[in-house]
This record gives sequence, structure tokens and C-alpha cells, in this order.
Amino acid sequence: MRKLIILLFVGLAISLSSCRQDFVFEPSTGNLAFSKDTIYLDTVFTNIGSSTYTLKVYNHSNKDIKIPTIQLGKGQASKYRITVDGMTGDNNRVFHDVELLAKDSMYIFVETTAGIADANPTDFLYTDQIQFDSGANLQKVELVTLIQDAYFIFPNKTNGVIDQIPIGFNEDGTVLSTNGRDLVHNHPDNGDEFTFHTNKPYVVYGYASVPNGETLTIPKGARVYFHADSGIVVQSGGTLHVEGDHSSTAALENEVIFEGDRLEPDFSDVPGQWGTVYLREGSGTNVNQIKNLTIKNAVVGLLVENNVGITKLENLQVYDCSNYGIFSSHGTIDGKNVVVNTCGQFCYANVYGGSSTFTNCTFNNNWSSSKQLSVYLADYFADTDTTFYPLTASFTNCIIYGSNTNELILNKRGNTYSANFQNCLVKLSVSPGSVAAANPDLYNVFLLGQNGNLVNQNPKFLDIAKNKLIIGADSAAKGAGIDGGVPFDILGLPRTSPYDIGAYNWTTFPDPG
Repeated sequence: MRKLIILLFVGLAISLSSCRQDFVFEPSTGNLAFSKDTIYLDTVFTNIGSSTYTLKVYNHSNKDIKIPTIQLGKGQASKYRITVDGMTGDNNRVFHDVELLAKDSMYIFVETTAGIADANPTDFLYTDQIQFDSGANLQKVELVTLIQDAYFIFPNKTNGVIDQIPIGFNEDGTVLSTNGRDLVHNHPDNGDEFTFHTNKPYVVYGYASVPNGETLTIPKGARVYFHADSGIVVQSGGTLHVEGDHSSTAALENEVIFEGDRLEPDFSDVPGQWGTVYLREGSGTNVNQIKNLTIKNAVVGLLVENNVGITKLENLQVYDCSNYGIFSSHGTIDGKNVVVNTCGQFCYANVYGGSSTFTNCTFNNNWSSSKQLSVYLADYFADTDTTFYPLTASFTNCIIYGSNTNELILNKRGNTYSANFQNCLVKLSVSPGSVAAANPDLYNVFLLGQNGNLVNQNPKFLDIAKNKLIIGADSAAKGAGIDGGVPFDILGLPRTSPYDIGAYNWTTFPDPG
């Protein structure tokens, strides 16, 4: 009986398999549907690969179909590449007899790497089509990409080894280095790299290094895009001059802008896309000066380390950094009209002492974390440190605010520590025992309402998520400042009495309705 049952099951399996019919695919009839009729690939730099874009293709019929060809209109010469449901076809450009079941769909992924010479010379657009079938059944999806020419700065490679530049020292004294190269005066493609041009943007791979005795000058209107793990390093004896100016239109034609090289809108406010602008110890021989510069999406916007002389910051904006907006290690900084918004740790951090003066500045941190802060001042770095360094800090007409209950930490361990606040608006936890500082007496200017400071009053920014930290008519910062000696706000508008706190004069916000 047992053998009989087994034989019955075997026979049943054979009979079922013999009844099964293979799918029958009929030729397509030109009735495919698409998720888009045109795919706009966002702006890419010449000869730099784009992101990957998606097209969905639908067979709404009740029949399984076979598409004779799916191909790029320019064939093998096309600068676009596609994959069809994971298949690469003939060099990612031509596919034959692609099957699609009834009521089913498939994905096509599109990307491009094109040069400025490939684009239309009048509008710099590079175009092609994805073509489905041919003749009377031909269907098309258009492809459009804007190609932008650029100057490229990248490290050289010799025998497979990428050039390195020094960025510091290990605890044992060995040199730390990273991918990069020194700028030069006579680069074959870029010309004099110590004075940037404005006729097209710069794209930096690795770190662009300003060596001893040289000054990098970046004029108004310049645009600099940084690839991942890239930035600018100003070595000891080198100097950085950023010479932006106020703009009169929304194009920000006179500003200087540093940001990541991902130009897609989805990356416009993604933190940590590139490294930092690093002013190393001993830099600033001719005084590091930064005017009308916007830094976006870095790991650390500006890193200042025991510089020579003063690093002067005027009309500087730093947004969406994954770690710090401005990090000073025993640096000397004079900041006027500085705005820093939303950083993974601190908007401004000062460790190992040093000297900093900020007048009419706005520091706000709404990072989604319980540990983020706006301003941190300490005369040491690690809790295990036993050596403390003199610290002098002065804040006048500044906003120090954010989403946490406490946005200011003053950590003093040495005997030479001076932190002064005059007519500032500060978010601070004032309940008994809540002051997170080694010396709570430093907070008396806030707790006792001294020096015209305001505690826990809302500056009412226009739109924090969009980095618009302008204050409105009902802001507590309106008219609560003093004449700090900064005659114009960050937009170039004159400051008049009664003076406002922060980098912006108050303005009437547009009616959102």
C-alpha cells in the first residue's frame, strides 16, 4: 500500500507537469505606458557621471508581450546608459526581445556621463531617447540633461598612487595626510589656480592645498563644488582670501558659494557631503579673510587651528553641516554678521582656548538630536586633559538659539577664562541645578538679566528649515541690541537705532496666505 501511494503521487506530479504550458509571448503593439514621457536628469558637470534615474514601463493589456527592441536613439554612440530590469543588453544601449507579462511592469534605470562638447552649444543640453519597438509601433521617452563646464582640481596619480598632502600629526608625531595636491600658478588646464575664475565653477576632488607663502584668492561670484572627502587646506604660512560681495538678485551673483557636487535638488540640504575648509596652525600670514561666503552641506564648515593673526569672518553663512559649523582649536576669530544653522554637534565650538569675538551673529541649531548645541566654549578638549589654555570670548548682539532647552555651554577649568555677553538672546536652561557648566557663575549675566541679555525669548525666525533666519516684527530680538560697530546687516542694509540682535535687521514677513 505504501509503495502504491508513492507511485500515485509520482504519477500525479508527472501528469500535472505534462499539462503545463509555457508562456506564449505575442509581439508588442505599441501600447506600452510609461511613468514619465520625459526624464530630466539634473545638471551634471562635464565628464562626471550623473545620478541614476528611474523609468517604469507598464503592460496594461491582458497578453504577455515581447518587445523586439528597446534602445537609445543614438545607439552605441549615446552618452546615456540604461539597464532594463537588471539586464545590461548590448553595452547598456540596445536590448532585443524583452518580455513583459500581462498586467505587469518593468524598471529601466538611466544615467549619463557626457562632456560639454556633446551638448547643444546654444543651451548646453544633451538629449536622446529611449525607443521601444520601431515603425508603426515605435514609442519614445525623451532624455534631457544640462551639462555644465567646470575647472577641475584633483590630485595626481603616479603609478597608481594618489598624491597626498599633510593635514596634521598623530599623537606619536607621525604626519597625517589625505588625498590632495598643492595648487600651482601654471596649471595646463586651470591656469593660475591661486586666483579662481568666475566664468565657470570649480569642482574639487580631494583637498586643494594652499602651500607656505601663497594666498588663494576667490573673487565675488565664484562657485566651488566639492566631491565627497574633499575640501580646502590652507597650510602653515598660506592664506585664504574669499572676496564675495552683496548681491542684488536671487541669483546671488556676487556671493561666493561652497557646496557639495551633487546638484540634484534632493541633495540641496543633505549634510556631510564633503569635508571642510581647514585653516591649519600657522596659516593666515596675510590674515585669513572671508567675506560674503556661503558654506553648505560639509562635515565641518570651517576649521580654524591656532592661526597666525586674526581670521576675519564677515557675512559668512554656514548651513547643514553634519558635525560643526565653525570649529576653532585655539584659534583667533573676529566674526561679524555670521549665520550658522543646523549642525550635527555644534554651530560654533571653541576648544583649547583662544580668542573669539562675534558681533551681530546668529547661531541656531535645530538638528534632531538631544545633544546638539549652538555654542560651546572650553579651555580644554577632552575630559582627561590636565592642561588648560587661556580663553577669551566676546559676543555682542548675538542670537544663540535652537530646539534644545540649553544651547550654550561654557566649560572652564583653568584660571584664565573670560566669556562676555552683551545684548544677546540666548536659549538657556535656568532651573536650579540645570546649568551644564563647570563654573555656573559665568551664567550670571543671563540668570540675573545683566548686560541687556535676553533669556529664552523667541527670535521667531522666518523659516529655519529653509535656512531663513531673518527676524520678524514680533521677534524678541527686534530693537533689543546696541550699536555694535557693524553698520550694515548681512544683506547690506543699514543698521539704525533701535538696533536689532542677530545678523539680520528685522523685516515684515510676507503673508503666507
